[in-house]
Amino acid sequence: MDRLTNTIRPYAWGSATAIPELLGTTPTGEPQAELWMGAHPGAPSRIDRGNGPVPLDQVIAADPGRELGTPAVERFGPRLPFLLKLLAAGSPLSLQVHPDLAQAAAGFADEEARGIPVDAPHRNYKDANHKPEMIVALTPFEGLCGFRHPEETAALLTGLGVDSLKPYADLLRAHPEEAALREVLTAVLGAERDAMAGTVDEATEAAGRLAAEGGPHADAYAAYAAIAHAYPGDPGVIAAMLLNHVRLQPGEALFLGAGIPHAYLSGLGVEIMANSDNVLRCGLTPKHVDIPELLRIVRFHAGDAGILRPEASPDGEELYGTPIDEFRLSRYSLAAGAAPRTPHDRTAQILLCTEGTATVRTPGDPEAPQLTLERGQSAYVRAGEKVELTGEGTVFRATVVA
Repeated sequence: MDRLTNTIRPYAWGSATAIPELLGTTPTGEPQAELWMGAHPGAPSRIDRGNGPVPLDQVIAADPGRELGTPAVERFGPRLPFLLKLLAAGSPLSLQVHPDLAQAAAGFADEEARGIPVDAPHRNYKDANHKPEMIVALTPFEGLCGFRHPEETAALLTGLGVDSLKPYADLLRAHPEEAALREVLTAVLGAERDAMAGTVDEATEAAGRLAAEGGPHADAYAAYAAIAHAYPGDPGVIAAMLLNHVRLQPGEALFLGAGIPHAYLSGLGVEIMANSDNVLRCGLTPKHVDIPELLRIVRFHAGDAGILRPEASPDGEELYGTPIDEFRLSRYSLAAGAAPRTPHDRTAQILLCTEGTATVRTPGDPEAPQLTLERGQSAYVRAGEKVELTGEGTVFRATVVA
């Protein structure tokens, strides 16, 4: 087992206090958005096996079968297929979607063939992988996820009393679901920005007033008003009104599959994703928005956001079930004096302590080295290495299905 030394990413939308509070460190005054745990080449964790710190991606590349396990390498190749994070949103992230595996592979190959530099601002596909992801709330967490049913969104837009929104409400009522959502999103994102700015301003003022008054949609109106204050005049504010507004309580989760529009608004959570950088943005960002490609990727299906809660197993592991195999996320609630918890050792895993204290050690060998993990600390356990968990706190376990 190896203690991980991890990198904090200072994106502008990050909270200045949430991650320092979890880690027990002094805030710097700057945003601390994400703490990365894994082997992503952009900011790999580091481990020290006696010869100084070495990036985890280099360790894995030197002997992938030994580190990841042969089944994982055969399924996903010689790299860790997931990235684990602490994510702290202090202001809204961009409204975005991710491609599925076939779309990512085709899009990447096309942009490579056209000679678009991978770091070009108008590049859509940074790699050939998909990017399903999941967020588990550690604090109350707010976000947008998936399309609300068109008739409900029509009522929400009508309630704002903004004349320029009436055509969108009429479209949502008059057409079948998929066509209605596609037409409205296309119209909003394709509108002249200066013309749309007046609509956004009117909608913002109305949403703030209705949120203060209470009543139907008050929570959603408050969220949209906050988004508009962060991104004044952005057409993405109106696009956001098409989506379900979601509040997660600690321990609840959202799974975000391919084509599902979403945005995180506020809160601290544990996020896990397939190891990819492929993002197509819908708005709430100064970055490139490729509307035709976005509309090709978005899945225009309405429904509830689908809040997940963990399912307990007899061995004490609580699993957040998802339909993909690149990552598997679970947690253990450790109690003082309770029997040790023993995670399976078939593939590599990362263990993250988010509450209390946990000890990671080799079963049955009191003389073997052990690691003590405090809040926000993590460990990497290579494939085949048996460990047990004791202590009093909460530990998240990230691995793969192989």
